[in-house]
Amino acid sequence: MRSVCDYTDFFVIATGQNVRQTKAIHDEVYAAVKRDENVTPRSTSGLPEASWIVADYLDVVLHVFTPETREYYRLEDLWDDVPKLEAAATA
Repeated sequence: MRSVCDYTDFFVIATGQNVRQTKAIHDEVYAAVKRDENVTPRSTSGLPEASWIVADYLDVVLHVFTPETREYYRLEDLWDDVPKLEAAATA
């Protein structure tokens, strides 16, 4: 993102299958980053509805969507001129 955006270096985009799973993904990322890096997000939005949760970690902005919400907003298309890095899912 740093080549086209001055407020963050990376967007991390993830999808949960439903609002319960999007909340669980957010909660796990929050706990892991706090535990491993001692960092919490500067701000978080969307937790009550959980169809699109945004957590701003300054250099990284986390977006967790339900499938319908991700398809509707299509951030990948909005930022299609930005290089993409694919991460493998881990269980």
